[in-house]
Amino acid sequence: MPLLARMLASPLFVEVRRGAVDNLATLLEERRISNGGRVLVAVGASQGEAIWARIAEGLPNATVFTVPDASLASAGLLQEALGAHGYDAVVGIGGGRTLDVAKYAATRAAVPMVAVATNLAHDGICSPVASLEHPHGKGSYGVAMPLGVVVDLDYVRAAPPRLVRAGIGDALSNLSAIADWELAAAERGEHIDGLAVAFARSAAEALLHHPDGIESDEFLGVLAEALVLSGMAMSVAGTSRPCSGACHEILHAVDELFPGTADHGELAGIGALFATYLRGDEVLLERLATTLTRHGLPRTPAEVGLSAEQFARAVEHAPRTRPDRYTILEHLALEPAPLRAAVEAYAARLA
Repeated sequence: MPLLARMLASPLFVEVRRGAVDNLATLLEERRISNGGRVLVAVGASQGEAIWARIAEGLPNATVFTVPDASLASAGLLQEALGAHGYDAVVGIGGGRTLDVAKYAATRAAVPMVAVATNLAHDGICSPVASLEHPHGKGSYGVAMPLGVVVDLDYVRAAPPRLVRAGIGDALSNLSAIADWELAAAERGEHIDGLAVAFARSAAEALLHHPDGIESDEFLGVLAEALVLSGMAMSVAGTSRPCSGACHEILHAVDELFPGTADHGELAGIGALFATYLRGDEVLLERLATTLTRHGLPRTPAEVGLSAEQFARAVEHAPRTRPDRYTILEHLALEPAPLRAAVEAYAARLA
């Protein structure tokens, strides 16, 4: 009987600790990514440039590219820079926007990419998706997973606490996304990848059951690992399905209709809570709400400055952000009046 197996894409290394960035040049050499340090370093403003100043001496053959924004245009410029010389790899240093630009450009140029994350705001650290702006809005693009991931907890601690907490909301929303995937399987026969679900669920459950908060290095390590696992779940599935359901439809709708309302992870947490409420899963609703409260994350539209009417408009618009996706929103297909009533009842439930 033949032995069947599948090969899984994963980073060559994941380094999560204090002072991890100081070892970057050695990691690139030991992992045979770049023996001579001939890499293009893409940095964001503030922390990205500060980190480069700290490690530049160890990478004398590197070239620096400053990423101005998270747009397709910026990614195109970085891709063009990659084509000008024979670089061994791209090293993206910064937050999610910088890493998304670096992932997209590296993929299009067929060059390996190493992600050096300066915050833990969402699961884009290791995901096979880049979210980039274009003249008509924002799009999600398939990209190669980073070859290596470095998270220096010293820099994570220097980031605004709100950004770090946001990553908790993004990881927890996996549980709602999985429930939506299971609903799509029951209603439309959609295939579920059990291994992808295992990765995504493990990431969320690790945070649900951890007693500490972002003041703890141990917790930050667990959060970083959860975000990496979420990225691997999407890679295994070949889709963002295990980490993106109604929760992310809602957050994308809020971003489109009311830009600047809140961070990605904060909106993912609220979206997951509301979707769970619509599914009538009181056990999961209570677990998610308790964890978000413990970490000081918003749970209701009012906590991010949205009225019930505005949030209802976003939920109504949400299915249009992912026309191919079937979630509790598409399943219920609520008309405006009952949808507004559901939002008000949800807010009252969590008051």
